[in-house]
Amino acid sequence: MSENSQFRFGAATGVGSMPGGDAREAAKTVTGTFEDFPFLPELPARGPGADMIGRTAGLLVELYARVEPSGWRLGDRPGRDTKRARSWLGEDLDALEECTQEYQGPLKVQAVGPWTLAANLEMRNGEAALSDAGAGRDLAASLAEGLRLHLAEVRRRIPGAQVVLQLDEPSLTAVLRGQVKSASGYRTHRAVDRQLVEQTLRDLVGVNAGGPVVVHSCAPDVPFALLRRAGAAAVSFDFSLLTERDDEVIGEAVEGGTRLFTGVVPSAEGPLSDPAGSVMGVRTLWRRLGLSPGLLAEAVTVTPACGLAGASPGYARTALAHCARAARSLADNPE
Repeated sequence: MSENSQFRFGAATGVGSMPGGDAREAAKTVTGTFEDFPFLPELPARGPGADMIGRTAGLLVELYARVEPSGWRLGDRPGRDTKRARSWLGEDLDALEECTQEYQGPLKVQAVGPWTLAANLEMRNGEAALSDAGAGRDLAASLAEGLRLHLAEVRRRIPGAQVVLQLDEPSLTAVLRGQVKSASGYRTHRAVDRQLVEQTLRDLVGVNAGGPVVVHSCAPDVPFALLRRAGAAAVSFDFSLLTERDDEVIGEAVEGGTRLFTGVVPSAEGPLSDPAGSVMGVRTLWRRLGLSPGLLAEAVTVTPACGLAGASPGYARTALAHCARAARSLADNPE
C-alpha cells in the first residue's frame, strides 16, 4: 500500500463505459474533460465484444470465449467474437493514444475482475466458471497474463502515463454470499471462501507492476476491508448505496491511505444539482467520521455513480464535466 500512497490520483474521472460507438469522439470527450486523470472509454453499444465481459474475455491468454444465446462461453479456439473484441480494443487504444500525445500523469484502464468474470463466463456445460475451482484458477491466471500484456501495451503507446488499473467487480458481493444463480436459475452457486477471494484479488493487484489498482463495484455492500487487505489502493463505489453501518470501514480505509472513488453524480439521466450539492454527502460523511477536511482532496476522487453506457451522449458529457466541477468545489471548500 505504501508505494501507492505517494501516487498522485486525479481529483475526478469516469467509471469506464460511455454511450455511442465512436471511439475517437469518446476519447476526445474524456481527455478534454479530465485533463489530469483521463480513462480508456468502453463503448458497449457496439455489440458483443465491446460489452464488459466480452472485452475482458478478449484479453485472456490461451483461453477463448464466444457468444452463445445465454451469454459468453469458453471455447477451444479464438473465433470471430474474440477477434472482434480485440479489434475494438485496438481501435479504442488508437483513439486514446491520438488524444494523449505528450500526456504525463495518471491514466485509468478498466477490466472485469476475476470473480465477476468467473460469475459471468460459462464453461462448456453452460454453468458459470465460478462453479468449478479449477476453472476459476485457470481463468484468474489467464486474466493476469492478459492484463500484464495489455498494461504494457498502454505504457508503450502513452509513455508518459502512470497507469491505474481498475478491476470491475460488481458481482463480488454476490460471489461472497452465494447469490450467483446457476444456469437453470433454480439454485445458486455456493459462496466462495473469503480467503480465496482475497488471495485471487491480491494476485491480480500484483499485475500492475508497481502501479495502483482500484476495485470498482456499484452494487450494495462493497467489502471495503477485504479489498484493502487484497492490496487495492482505491475503492470505487456508488456513494448513494452507503449506509451508516459502512462508516467504520470507510474511516479505517481513509486513515489507512486507501483512496475513495466516490460515485456521487447519477449515471441515469436526470437533472443535476449544483456541483457543491453533489459532494455535500461526502462532506457530511467526513464530519460524521471526524476526519480532517484538509484530507478530502487527498483521499477522494469524484466519479459518476456507475458507467454511463445507458445515458444519452449529451448527458454523459454533462455528467463527466459535472464530476470535474464537483471535485473543484470539494478542493476549494473542504468545510
